[in-house]
Amino acid sequence: MNVFAIRHGETAWSLNGQHTGKTDVPLTDNGRRLAARMRPVLAANPFGLVLCSPMRRARETCELAGLGDRAIIDSDLVEWNYGKYEGLTPKQIDEVAPGWLIFRDGCPGGEAPKQVSARVDRVIARSRDVSGDTALFAHGHLLRVFAARWIGLPARGGQHFLLNTGTLCVLGYYHEIPAVRIWNRPLLDEAT
Repeated sequence: MNVFAIRHGETAWSLNGQHTGKTDVPLTDNGRRLAARMRPVLAANPFGLVLCSPMRRARETCELAGLGDRAIIDSDLVEWNYGKYEGLTPKQIDEVAPGWLIFRDGCPGGEAPKQVSARVDRVIARSRDVSGDTALFAHGHLLRVFAARWIGLPARGGQHFLLNTGTLCVLGYYHEIPAVRIWNRPLLDEAT
C-alpha cells in the first residue's frame, strides 16, 4: 500500500512565498500545466481511495490530474490555518516574530502543530484502512506534517521535508515500517 501525496500546482501566492491557508486562490497557468503532468503518472493506478482538500487549488489539481471524478473532499486535508500570518511572506513574519517556525510555534489566531497533527493522523488512519493505494491532493505545510507523522515523527518533523508546488511524493513501507519512497519529485515534460 502506498500513499501518493500531491501538492497542488503553483498559485500566485505560492509563487510569491505568501502563506496561503484559508484564502482560496486559483492555480496559475503554470500551476495548471504542472497539475496536468500528473495525469499519465496517476492514470495507471486504480487507487482504492482519492482524498482532496476542499480548497480550489487542490480540487483543480485533482481534476487536471484525472482523478476529480473519484475524489472525496476531506476537510482534514485543508492547509494549516495561518491565522494572523495568512497572506504574509516568511520575511514579513520574521519582522514581527524573529525565529518563528510554523512546525514548532504554530500561528497566532490559527492552528498549533498539535491540531494539524490530529487532522493528519485521521487521514493516515483512513489511508491505512483502505485496500490499495491512496491519492491525496493537499497543501505544502500539511503534507510536510503528513510525511513526518507517517514515519512516526512529531509534527515538528515536517521542517525536514521541503515541498514544491506540483510535485509528487509517495509514502509506503519498508518491511512493514512506514517509509518515504519518493519525495518532492517534479514531473518533467516528455520533451525534456
